[in-house]
Amino acid sequence: MPNEIKIECLEDIQLLKESCTVECKSALGQNGKGSLPKDFWQSYSALANTYGGVILLGVKEKNGQFSISGLTDTDKVLKEIATGANNPSVVSANLLNDQLIEVIDLLEGVIIKVTIPEAPRKLRPVYLKNTPFNHSYRRFNDSDQLMSDEDVKRALAEQVNETRDNEILLGYGIVDLNPDSLKRYRQLMAVRNPQHPFNEVDDLAFLERIGAWRKDRESGKQGLTLAGLLMFGQDYLIREKLPNYQLDYRDGFDSKYDSETRWQDRVTLDGTWSGNLFDFYQIVYRKLTTDLKVPFELEKGVRKDSTPLHDAIRESLCNVLVHADYSGRTSVLIEKKPDMILFRNPGLMRIPVETAIRGGEPDCRNRILHQMFFILVQVSARVLAFLLYLKMLSTIIGKRRVLKNISIPVNELNLNFG
Repeated sequence: MPNEIKIECLEDIQLLKESCTVECKSALGQNGKGSLPKDFWQSYSALANTYGGVILLGVKEKNGQFSISGLTDTDKVLKEIATGANNPSVVSANLLNDQLIEVIDLLEGVIIKVTIPEAPRKLRPVYLKNTPFNHSYRRFNDSDQLMSDEDVKRALAEQVNETRDNEILLGYGIVDLNPDSLKRYRQLMAVRNPQHPFNEVDDLAFLERIGAWRKDRESGKQGLTLAGLLMFGQDYLIREKLPNYQLDYRDGFDSKYDSETRWQDRVTLDGTWSGNLFDFYQIVYRKLTTDLKVPFELEKGVRKDSTPLHDAIRESLCNVLVHADYSGRTSVLIEKKPDMILFRNPGLMRIPVETAIRGGEPDCRNRILHQMFFILVQVSARVLAFLLYLKMLSTIIGKRRVLKNISIPVNELNLNFG
């Protein structure tokens, strides 16, 4: 983690390498005593909008080697940091506190270590000069890069919307849903929970109860929600609303083969099936678990039809679908190989990975979709529970699990067992 970087001697400085989480600046100023560099706030914005990181002031670089330039007027630099961080015309959010700014006195000189936390969703993008467009940055390798207008708009949408899938879609109705998908969903629900009161109502009332149809009581507007369209719609109608919508499952994918023989099996939006999330889940779950053996084991006198591995795969697949940003440019991808399983969805985690691992509060991007899956398969909203399933899965299949937020060149979350 960025804030675990320790600087105790010159050797620690010499071993440094600028990266997506480390930035070094000489910060001597015109008088050679110390001044906050003009590009400090660009790096601040970039690190805050990516993974967080550390800025070291008083460290210079020459030919790839780092050394201490040393600051003699640290008070001036500290005051400039505090003044800028609390000035909205300089930067939109102050993420700093006294514990994140450290003055380090070494034999060769004094440096300042500033730890920049990853900005929470409701503060992203962190931007400069009072405007997010053309003044929001993020980190790529060791450089600060301007965020595109598209990325800024997506960050702003994430900032203000607690859930992305409750939008009422004007011009869409029940006729735009695939009737067979809705029928199968209701049948499965009735089998799993035959006493559920939702089983007794008609389709429109049922859609209202699960969030697929909604009425705005202030405006009086009502209609199909984005969640309803994604869960039960037809792919070509979903793409009218979300042009980049894409689902992909591959079995046996290998780039060394030509395009005709890259995979043994594939499910994608080819017009041969509905293309909605419910049917994709049903098809892909069967393909991922068809070869799994189920030992004979009774529970309350009934044979169990699943194992912990079934549960882990189900949890992983559901989480990929309910946390995806369907406005993103990458597809939902499930890739199965003999030695790995990859789950990928467009969109970064809404909370830092470290926070999720510590058991932070859930912040699901598509809460209605989550509720729809929860009704059927009891998928967890809490990220910690999901990660426990991942640990279980990696233990069972004997593979290391890797969970990555990737923001360059596109926003995506990858879970890789391999």
